[in-house]
Amino acid sequence: MADWIHAIILGLIEGLTEFIPVSSTGMLLLAKLAMGLPDGFWDTFAVLIQLGAILAVVVIYFRRLWSIAVLVPTVPRARGFVLSLLVAFLPAAVAGLLLHDIIKQVLFESPRLICISLIIGGVVLLLIDRFAPYPTRRDAMAIPLGTSFVIGLFQCLALVPGVSRSGATIVGAMLMGVEKRVAAEFSFLLAIPVMAGAFTVDAWKNRHELNTGHIGLVAVGFVVSFIVALFVIRGMLVIVTRRGYAPFGWLRILIGGVGLALLMTR
Repeated sequence: MADWIHAIILGLIEGLTEFIPVSSTGMLLLAKLAMGLPDGFWDTFAVLIQLGAILAVVVIYFRRLWSIAVLVPTVPRARGFVLSLLVAFLPAAVAGLLLHDIIKQVLFESPRLICISLIIGGVVLLLIDRFAPYPTRRDAMAIPLGTSFVIGLFQCLALVPGVSRSGATIVGAMLMGVEKRVAAEFSFLLAIPVMAGAFTVDAWKNRHELNTGHIGLVAVGFVVSFIVALFVIRGMLVIVTRRGYAPFGWLRILIGGVGLALLMTR
């Protein structure tokens, strides 16, 4: 029974944090540590349930994604959008493949680093929310390739647990003049190839950690993360439109500060 509760809790955390700029990876690692879960299966579990969050993006943006797929052969704008996503995806894909083992074996073993990254990232969000350049890009379907590449470079920062993939891409996008809501939407869509790639690599490398007894736990985490992410994506867009990214910046600082305080008492 305890494992089922753990699966539900981790699914909730994944769905809540994957698309808001607070680092789902950092949150999952801290939660795993707090619950005393062993390495191995639970690390792989955390990666596998990301598919639930990916599916939530696909469902919400299905019409747009389907129209793009249909128009790619004939419409330059659709091809340009797909190429833009590919250009933004490649830097992190290459860095992730080259640094995968180092990241997993060194950076993922440092909860203190996660907390510090959360705090620093929170300060960055507060600053970018207040001092970002005036937005000149207001369409997620029309991000220039140069801008996409810079966003992709920023996304590489998220290889450090606690930085946040969505946070890094949003900051990079806003620095390049992308409007804040559009930056969030581009980050959501970019998550599809990025998270699918991360899932494939991790699932293959850790396939020995899985057995038929784990299928039910993964299914529960998958469903929970999917349902929660559906609401979070829509809710985040509302918050960003009305309040900007400052609420998420303060949330990161709060979580990171509490985490550091708890680590110091151990």
